[in-house]
Amino acid sequence: LLPNGLYLFSSNAICRSPALLQALHMAVLQGKGSEVSKVLQSPLNFLDQSLGKGNTPYLTGEAVSVADIVLWAALYPVLYLPFFLYFQTILCQSAAQKVLQGKGLQGMKSYMQRQPAPHSNQCRETQPCNSNLCEEGERVVSEEEMEAAAHTWNKGLNPAPLDTGRQHPILPQEGKRNILVTSALPYVNNVPHLGNIIGCVLSADVFSRYCRLRGWNLLFVCGTDEYGTATENKAREEGLTPQQICDKYHAIHSGIYKWFQIDFDFFGRTTTEKQTEIAQDIFWRLHKNGFLVDDTVEQLRCENCQRFLADRFVEGTCPHCSYPEARGDQCDKCGRLINAVELREPQCKVCRRTPVIRSSKHLFLDLPKLETQLEQWLEKSTSTGDWTANAKQITRSWLRDGLKPRCITRDLQWGTPVPHPEYKEKVFYVWFDAPIGYLSITANYTDKWETWWKNPQQVELYNFMAKDNVPFHSVVFPCSLLGAQDNYTLVNNLVATEYLNYEDTKFSKSRGVGVFGDMAKDTGIPSDVWRFYLLYVRPEGQDSAFSWADMALKNNSELLNNLGNFINRAGMFVTRFFEGCVPVMDLQQEDKRLLALVGWELQQYIKLMDKVKIRDALKHILNISRHGNQYIQVNEPWKKIKGGDIERQRAGTVTGVSVNIACLLSVMLFPYMPKVSQTIRDQLNAPQSCISTMLYGTTGTFVCSLRAGHRIGTVSPLFQKLEVDQIEALKKRFGGQQVFEPATVPAPAAPAADAATVNGVDPEKAKQLTQAVAEQGDKVRALKTQKAEKAVITAEVTKLLDLKKQLAVAEGKSPEPAPQKGKKK
Repeated sequence: LLPNGLYLFSSNAICRSPALLQALHMAVLQGKGSEVSKVLQSPLNFLDQSLGKGNTPYLTGEAVSVADIVLWAALYPVLYLPFFLYFQTILCQSAAQKVLQGKGLQGMKSYMQRQPAPHSNQCRETQPCNSNLCEEGERVVSEEEMEAAAHTWNKGLNPAPLDTGRQHPILPQEGKRNILVTSALPYVNNVPHLGNIIGCVLSADVFSRYCRLRGWNLLFVCGTDEYGTATENKAREEGLTPQQICDKYHAIHSGIYKWFQIDFDFFGRTTTEKQTEIAQDIFWRLHKNGFLVDDTVEQLRCENCQRFLADRFVEGTCPHCSYPEARGDQCDKCGRLINAVELREPQCKVCRRTPVIRSSKHLFLDLPKLETQLEQWLEKSTSTGDWTANAKQITRSWLRDGLKPRCITRDLQWGTPVPHPEYKEKVFYVWFDAPIGYLSITANYTDKWETWWKNPQQVELYNFMAKDNVPFHSVVFPCSLLGAQDNYTLVNNLVATEYLNYEDTKFSKSRGVGVFGDMAKDTGIPSDVWRFYLLYVRPEGQDSAFSWADMALKNNSELLNNLGNFINRAGMFVTRFFEGCVPVMDLQQEDKRLLALVGWELQQYIKLMDKVKIRDALKHILNISRHGNQYIQVNEPWKKIKGGDIERQRAGTVTGVSVNIACLLSVMLFPYMPKVSQTIRDQLNAPQSCISTMLYGTTGTFVCSLRAGHRIGTVSPLFQKLEVDQIEALKKRFGGQQVFEPATVPAPAAPAADAATVNGVDPEKAKQLTQAVAEQGDKVRALKTQKAEKAVITAEVTKLLDLKKQLAVAEGKSPEPAPQKGKKK
């Protein structure tokens, strides 16, 4: 065990040691064998010192152990030179020579060429999101670092500022960093699932809380996106007006986010007068500046539903990549823009009938005319701001083939009305209208909204969203604001996640698959634990998946056994051994080294959070508690407290340092687990100024916040174990037991007279089955993509075929497939 708490030997990690991989890469592929000793100098020095102090010839005793064999065999290829004489005492030299076939290092060339180039002090990009957060190799701490850490520690806390809380309305301030944070507006007609929550509101909340800890002036706004066809359809389904649907689901969303502790400064909605006013103003400015064009377009109209089909209510085969479920505006597979009439074999998603083509006159945003301005702005924004890699890639893919005019009007009733007299029967298309909701929501928060949204010189704008929303925030909305020519604040930092899946499939409300926001609180698991796990598996660089087993593992290992165990032990030692008062601390070199390691982890946390690397920053919180646990384990204060004066003093120092690390962790945890953070500070009776002191400045400051004599509060465990039977029950509960099974399709509770079955046609049942078929199709496709076992896929395909037969019966059709000759599918 090394002083920093890391194990020198680990049977499952020795061959992926960062230092060893780097040494092999240099020697084998770069021909820099002479520089290998520099890379391994520090760990070898420590090893040499440890062996020199020992009284046994081998690592663990008088005889050769597996530790000796694995360690020396791993080191042998790069350290077979005569100066490494200790190795000669172990009889595995001939075995290594046999494996390498007498070729020395070149015997490893083929293997090394297949390995990714090593990265120092960072995780490999290829690491799966759900694997354990990567461990740092051993970090050598210099004498200068230790003394600097001790000097900082002794500075203590800054004078406590007067805590006045947030004063509303929050407005930009001269001389301060002013940050405006938006979260993609959740659509009002459904309940958000865990993927929706981590993709926008939770990620934005964590960053906003962090920014406030740093002392920056920040406004965090969001709200429900309430216009569009989906709202009309939901209202029709539930027998309510669109406004009633919006009121109902706005309250549901608000309640869910409150339970998840999303700390908006203002949570609004788009069905307001301010939305109409601002959207129409931008429209007239675009019209005046010549960035709107009109055209007569062919649209798909469902004669059965008696309406034009909005993009989300038509699907068919992509004309570019032949993906069978492309939407009417974009293909989810290839990402290409589509006009709905270009789809092959289109279907109305409501009734599954084939729509017809009809003409309608519409207005378009002239994106080609704005393309040069957009590219100039994008060049500056992406080079100076923090755009995630997927945001840049998706934006480039839209620009690659040149932009085309984008329709901004729709033949609907529920939406912001188009003010132009020739289009008075139309409303704005939701993706022209919805992003303007950020502005109107801010305007409903404060009359001085323009100080945020027309102030690019003073304001930094962060947009949080999932990757499917990127093009509308990076291309369409910026073009609207650029064309309006009214000094609008454009996004500086576009933060997009990949997708979070549920176990081995997609979230599905209709099939009962996955945890949705209104269900999480009924599981009995605290919201902070939900926040922690969702942030632990946050899909930052690639898709990830929620897993009940993994959630239990992370709760029980990282929260209970690592973080909670350390903080609880530190506090209990103060209570039991020192009558609830922090003891005097006399720092030794070992303590100073720990302070330097903790300070370094704090610096890395700040660097990553500044770059909105939320998941990666969490690793450094957990690293600190690991350091702390090892520090306590090595020093054993529970034994030393029973010894003489020197040992008791040592127990006091270890306890005092540990409880101060716990105080630092409470501050770093605040963006992730706000209730737990507050509980820790309450238990430690921590001064309020510890929050501002620890994270202010460019690199953070780890100081002694709980001085000798400070009396702490009552200490109690922070986390509870998630038991296997509890997790299995939850997994079963949310695993889709209420999937529509053959012969078990529920009948309508109270069918209306005009919905009665006539000649075998049952409209209500058909509607339910249509949704079930779509969801089951999603499940089958997901299983095929994941290359699941054939038996599993076959069983789900059988369910899908049975559902399709039931649907055919409900629609008055033959349940048997019709001959395909001369007919479209």
